[in-house]
Amino acid sequence: MTQQSPGAPPAAFDASLRYALDSEVALREEPFGALAYNYSNRRLTFLRSVALRELVRSLADFDSAGDAVARSIPEASRPSYLRALAGLAESGMIHAC
Repeated sequence: MTQQSPGAPPAAFDASLRYALDSEVALREEPFGALAYNYSNRRLTFLRSVALRELVRSLADFDSAGDAVARSIPEASRPSYLRALAGLAESGMIHAC
């Protein structure tokens, strides 16, 4: 069993893949970021920053999730945004494509 380094995203999330917002997910813009609602599993998720909302919206425009984060997020904040994307992938809000 491999041990994951602290602060790393869960192993199931592969930042080298291209991701996109799931077609069953609607984003509602809010001052704090957005509400994401998945119509297929009825899950509601809060995107707690405008930067995360914009990152999620633009994922499909990049060759990989890692590239999207590298181009959109300051270096010091990248690990937390990768963890957020991993959580969104786990909950079905985004998917590899």
